[in-house]
Amino acid sequence: MKEAIFESIEEIRAEILELSKNIHENPELAFDEYKSAGFIKALLQKHGFSIEDKSGGMDTAFKARFKGNGPGVTVAFLAEYDALPGMGHACGHNLIAAASTGAAIGLSKLMKDIPGEIVLMGTPGEEGKGGKIILLDKGEFDDIDYSLMTHPSTVNLINRGGLATTAVTISYTGKAAHSAAPESGINALQAVIQTFNLLDSIRARMPLKTNINGIILKGGEATNIIPGYAECAFSVRAATFGDLKKVVDMIKDTVKAVELFTGATAAVETDLVYSERYSNLAIDEVFKKYMELQGEVVEYPDPNAKIGSSDIGNVSLKMPAIHAYIKIAEKGVVAHNKSFAEAAITDRAQEAGIKAAKALAATAYEILTDENLRKEIKDEFDRTVPVYADMSL
Repeated sequence: MKEAIFESIEEIRAEILELSKNIHENPELAFDEYKSAGFIKALLQKHGFSIEDKSGGMDTAFKARFKGNGPGVTVAFLAEYDALPGMGHACGHNLIAAASTGAAIGLSKLMKDIPGEIVLMGTPGEEGKGGKIILLDKGEFDDIDYSLMTHPSTVNLINRGGLATTAVTISYTGKAAHSAAPESGINALQAVIQTFNLLDSIRARMPLKTNINGIILKGGEATNIIPGYAECAFSVRAATFGDLKKVVDMIKDTVKAVELFTGATAAVETDLVYSERYSNLAIDEVFKKYMELQGEVVEYPDPNAKIGSSDIGNVSLKMPAIHAYIKIAEKGVVAHNKSFAEAAITDRAQEAGIKAAKALAATAYEILTDENLRKEIKDEFDRTVPVYADMSL
C-alpha cells in the first residue's frame, strides 16, 4: 500500500508543485487569502472532493471531503496559506497547503478500498488571527477524529511542543494638561511606563518559560502636553494555558496597582488564546517512518530549545494531532524572515513538500485501517493531554 500511495502522489506531482508556486507568488494576509483558497479548492474539486465553503463563517475557510467505502474514522489534513505582512510566505505556508492537499488527493485515489473519510481543512489566519480556534469554537472540528499537518523548518522533527500565548492590550485614560501645570493633569503615559517597570520587577515570580514582550502604541501628541491617553500591548507566552492564565492575572493586578499609583483609569483587553501543543507521538512515529523510507533523517526535539506558538495547539487539546517539521533549508535560515520566504520556493523545498505529502498520506492510511494504532493513539492522548474546563482569561 505504501508503494500505491507514493505512486498516487507522484502522478499529481506537477499539480502539487504548481499549487505551492501559485500560493507563494500570491501572498495574502490573514483572512484575505481568497486566491490561495481558490487555488486549493479548484484542485480538490478537479479530483472529486466535495467542498463546504465558508467554514466557521470565514470567507477563506473551507472543508473538502472524500468518503471511503464504508463507515470509519475521519482524518483531516490541515492546510495553512496566509502570508506575513511585508515578507510574503516567510513561514512557508505555501508548502503546508501543498503537502496537505497533495496527501489528501493522493490518498483519495485509494479510498474505494478504505473505510472512513478524509478531509482537507482550509484553515486561514494562523499568523495571529487564530483561524483554527475560530473553527473549533464554531464546531467545525466536531466531526474530525485526527488532524495532521507539517511545517517547513531547517530540520526534520517530530513531537515538538509549542507554548501557550495571547496578546494583552492596556489603555490608560488620564487627564491632559499643559506641561507648565502638570499638577492639574493625570499622566497616562507615566501609567504605561510604570506598567513596564512593574512587570519587569515581578518577572522572577512568573512561571518558568514565561516570556513577555511589549510596545507602546500611543504615548501622547505633543511634548508640552501631559498625555491624557496612552496605550501599550504585550505578547505573553507560557508553557501551558494554566501558566498563561496566571501571568495574565498578574498583569491585571499590576494594572490595578498602576491605577492607584498614577490616578489613571485602565482598560485591559486580551486576544484569542493559542494553547500549548501536544503532538501525538504515536502518530508522529508513523510519519517519521515514512519520511525515513524516503531517505530523510528525522530527529526528536531538544527539550531546551526555544519554541513558538501556533493555533494547532488548540486542535491538539481536542483530538490527537501532529505538527511535524520538514527540512527545506540549512540552519541559519530563520522563519519569519525574507530569507525563509526565498527558501520556501526552492527545488529543495518543493521536494520536501512532496515527501511530506507522501508521509502524511501513508500515516493517514494507517490510522484509517489499523485499530491497534488507533488504540495506541487514544491511550497516549488520554494520558498526556489536559482538559481545561474554561479557556477564558
